[in-house]
Amino acid sequence: MAALMQTRPYATKAWQVLTHIARQPGRDNLHPLLNQRQQINAALVIVITSDRGLAGAYNTNIIRFTLQHFSQYPHPIRYIAVGRKGRDLLLRLRKNVIAEFSNLPAAPTFNDVSAIGKLAIDEFLSHRVDEVFLVYTDFVNMVRQIPAVKKILPLEVQYEEGRVESFELNSRHRIEATYIYEPDMNTILDRIVPRFTALQVYQAILEAQASEHAARMVAMKNATDAATELAASLQLEYNKARQQVITNEMLDIAGGAEALTSQR
Repeated sequence: MAALMQTRPYATKAWQVLTHIARQPGRDNLHPLLNQRQQINAALVIVITSDRGLAGAYNTNIIRFTLQHFSQYPHPIRYIAVGRKGRDLLLRLRKNVIAEFSNLPAAPTFNDVSAIGKLAIDEFLSHRVDEVFLVYTDFVNMVRQIPAVKKILPLEVQYEEGRVESFELNSRHRIEATYIYEPDMNTILDRIVPRFTALQVYQAILEAQASEHAARMVAMKNATDAATELAASLQLEYNKARQQVITNEMLDIAGGAEALTSQR
């Protein structure tokens, strides 16, 4: 949770820089990762779930959201599964999973997950896919987590409201100026565009992990409450049965005493 809160401002600013670059004149010539392709033949979807269960409907919800969102996608989809639960569900549904990443550290660093972003960039640059999407659970607070999808390649400017995506790209804040690159444009873009793209994957994993922990806490609390209620109900039934046995024994003793008295 702390890692998410610490990196969110940086990821937001990085996304702001990326989308600002995407709005530069002649963006298709700026960097291959910004190039909007005329023909789309395939897509890559990075689905982020958890390695473990006991998190309520967390994993089911994100897989259901993924299938619904891409149910009408007209081209073949390749998947990268982050998390064993998502991998198992996608394989069970016979989806084309080309890679899986599991057993990530509880507090992953950028280096721990940079291979995922690098693989996505390689798939895009090699033209095996023409679009790359991230599907993850966006953490809002401890009781609210929202499935989200973000297109990270090629980069598109988004104007809808959100948190990471919302960096005030409305008409009031649109920037008409262009960047001046030093020492030169190619050197700067070759370094920051791939790194900032991988950073979006890293931030999505942190959002998903925070959501997973919140979902697991809620699921455990619900399970504890249900178990406590069940235990109280069983204790009441036990007390009733015990009281009934005691009553029966007392009636037997009283009946026996009365029988002995009558025999005298």
